[in-house]
Amino acid sequence: MSEAENRQIARDSLFLMADLRVDGLDGEARIKVRNLSPGGMMGEGSVRVVRGTLVKVNIRNIGWVEGAVAWVQDNRFGVAFSSEIDPKLARVTVAAAEDATPRFVRNHEARYSPETGALRKI
Repeated sequence: MSEAENRQIARDSLFLMADLRVDGLDGEARIKVRNLSPGGMMGEGSVRVVRGTLVKVNIRNIGWVEGAVAWVQDNRFGVAFSSEIDPKLARVTVAAAEDATPRFVRNHEARYSPETGALRKI
């Protein structure tokens, strides 16, 4: 696929944080993911990379994805993934399987009593 054809692949614009491991460097860098497609992503951060560098990116709900830096411009860079991913998975929110109500909203001090039809203090 030519470079012009690559630019036509649909990208999902978003903003999420991810961890980046750069081949040859110790540790991880925290980066912003600006857009995501099945074949790659655009990242932004203070980490310095050059074209061709092998990287691994830990994307929410997807895990570690291997790839190579395709381009660099200022503090933004493109990563071409080694294998395709499903970018929609990164948008899925993490929720409890049985109750989608956020934990901080749930009232743990009271329970509904079917006998009286009212809340009772526990």
